[in-house]
Amino acid sequence: MAATATSQGSLRQRNVPSSKKKAASVSGDDAELDTLNKTNKQISGPGSEWDYKIALIIITILAFVSRFWGISHPNEVVFDEVHFGKFASYYLEKTYFFDVHPPFGKLLFAFMGWLVGYDGHFHFDNIGDSYIANKVPYVAFRSMPAFLGSLTVTVTYLIMWESGYSLPACVVAAGLVLLDNAHIGQTRLILLDATLVLAMACSLLFYIKFYKQRHNPFGRKWWKWLILTGFALSCDISTKYVGLFAFVTIGSAVVIDLWDLLDVKRPGGALELADFAKHFAARAFGLIAMPFIFYLFWFQVHFSILTRSGPGDDFMTPEFQETLSDNVMMANSITINYYDSISLRHKETKAYLHSHEEKYPLRYDDGRVSSQGQQVTGYPYNDTNNFWQIIPQNDDHQLGRVVKNHDLVRLRHIVTDTMLLSHDVASPYYPTNQEFTTVPLEEAYGNRLPDTLFEVRIENGKVGQEFKSVASHFKFIHNPSKVAMWTHTTPLPDWGHRQQEINGNKQIAPSSNVWLVDDIPSLPADHPRREKPEKQVKRLPFLRKWFELQRSMFWHNNQLTSSHPYASQPYQWPFLLRGVSFWTQSDTRQQIYFLGNPIGWWLASSLIAVFAGIIGADQVSLRRGIDALDHRTRSRLYNSTGFFFLAWATHYFPFFIMGRQLFLHHYLPAHLASTLIVGALVEFVFNADPPPEELNYQSVKSGKKSAPGPKRHISARERFAGQSMVPAWIACGVILALATFGWSFFLPLTYGYPGLDVDQVLRRKWLGYDLHFAK
Repeated sequence: MAATATSQGSLRQRNVPSSKKKAASVSGDDAELDTLNKTNKQISGPGSEWDYKIALIIITILAFVSRFWGISHPNEVVFDEVHFGKFASYYLEKTYFFDVHPPFGKLLFAFMGWLVGYDGHFHFDNIGDSYIANKVPYVAFRSMPAFLGSLTVTVTYLIMWESGYSLPACVVAAGLVLLDNAHIGQTRLILLDATLVLAMACSLLFYIKFYKQRHNPFGRKWWKWLILTGFALSCDISTKYVGLFAFVTIGSAVVIDLWDLLDVKRPGGALELADFAKHFAARAFGLIAMPFIFYLFWFQVHFSILTRSGPGDDFMTPEFQETLSDNVMMANSITINYYDSISLRHKETKAYLHSHEEKYPLRYDDGRVSSQGQQVTGYPYNDTNNFWQIIPQNDDHQLGRVVKNHDLVRLRHIVTDTMLLSHDVASPYYPTNQEFTTVPLEEAYGNRLPDTLFEVRIENGKVGQEFKSVASHFKFIHNPSKVAMWTHTTPLPDWGHRQQEINGNKQIAPSSNVWLVDDIPSLPADHPRREKPEKQVKRLPFLRKWFELQRSMFWHNNQLTSSHPYASQPYQWPFLLRGVSFWTQSDTRQQIYFLGNPIGWWLASSLIAVFAGIIGADQVSLRRGIDALDHRTRSRLYNSTGFFFLAWATHYFPFFIMGRQLFLHHYLPAHLASTLIVGALVEFVFNADPPPEELNYQSVKSGKKSAPGPKRHISARERFAGQSMVPAWIACGVILALATFGWSFFLPLTYGYPGLDVDQVLRRKWLGYDLHFAK
């Protein structure tokens, strides 16, 4: 289903009939069609092409006006600007931070800040913080996505133009993006989606132009558009990982195209395997290898800029943190000796390992029986009940000996003089996990001794590596049962003082089992062991840093499962059932509510269903021996519109299997693809094609402008096809008029001004949108 089956050349010749072909195929009919297009281009006048160019200029100007109008309002932090504005500041300060998204989009913001001389002093801490008072060049920051969002409208138009559609079809598709409140709203703020959507649209456009060079393989233009397609794909996935969906779209078309190259029914037969291998290798390089190289490049830039310790340190391993200057871990890490008193902190939840004299209840709420042992919990504050003495396995009282990786140790709770223990008793909340408790010393040195042994397993540690405070991230493994000490944020009932449960996790691999030694309270501040010479910043190979960051990004991205008041489900998006509140100001009753143009979205969603119905009806008709469509129309419907449908489906349906938080803005790439379907169906329904030139049929085969031979018969439908432009323009006008009404009606919610009174707000609650100031 390559979009590019629409490669009927210039728009002035797009209704020249072609033979029925497979999706994304390269056939002899295609070759004849290309020759016909070239000949048409030579003999047709420039008027129609100028119409397209004039419409493109007008739509582009309107796109810039709609995106930049009032961009300085509001002059305070809005919604997720707290994140992406903050990241731009961290780049400019060279301070290491962590984010679940790749760096490309954030680097663009940092680049804009650098261009205007901003130093990154403001950290976008709270929604509503004033940009004016903090002297932030926020208009420059917002101008970057507004510029990219404006170009997205242009690229949408060019996709239709390059695909060979009529002018009304091009105007409808681009107009629905131009007049969409969601695209406008998302591209006027310091957010990543403008970069993502433009890169996705460019990947479609560049692949279409690449496919149109299929009869000139390995030529200069063929390589140019292949490389540009790969670059656009790289920018897409380098902005957000959902950019992978564009790879699926283009990859599917490429697979179909390559499969067709092996078809023995092709004119001239199938390609030789050696030639096929060249085609495969070229596409693999241009669409996989090269995008991956660019993807790595942005991470290299990311690491090169962020050289100072910052808020992202805790997400990385000690080895990684040692590559950052001013790192707290480098300054405060101390080698741990046996019989030191230490406090242990869970890396993920920041809770301290804690115990107190209270016991577990005899029975839990579900009726299970506990050991009634002393409670071991996770406590968020520093406290003397967090102090544990680390004791060697043989308890030889030999002082000054260093604890090392894989040593077996025991922990004595200092305040209650009991020993940490885990055993085969179910924990309070997890029947499959083991309870952690403490026992008196006489039991710990008696028959319970094996249950008090734990292995210190340093993450990525070497055999014999010294165990250090702060620097050594480790898992505490119960030796007999091989469970890892673990905690989670669900508080215990009142009998546990609402503190965190500590239990033994049978799954050792997860990073949520990692702990660190926060401090050694037994060492006074002036102890010689606390005196540290200045350490040199270490270096790690790029790929090792990249792999570590990738693991952390993927893991934390998958953890974004908590509920959010404005989260929504994929089934709600095509029908625009709810939006997202971005910003409010009570004094002026102004608000920014992220919402698409309902009329445009409902129309696009409806026509997606219509397209599926048309395909289904055509297949049933063919089964019954009824050929209702001519070859050219069917080819356009299946190949070009089918490609747009593929882009919509691959950017929409994967969200149904995601477990993370989802919001309306995740639908924007799919919505853009749906507008392409609308434009294509306007042409299909109203036959809005410019009339073909009456060409000598032999000239198609010979490629000559006026070769002798019989004329190809021109049907009455083709001869007067130009007349069908009138209903197409009427349909275009009706659609855009309705879209203009929806756009203008919801503009106060998109631009954030003017403020609305109660009645005005209530009139905009079309589907129960949770708007502010409705009473």
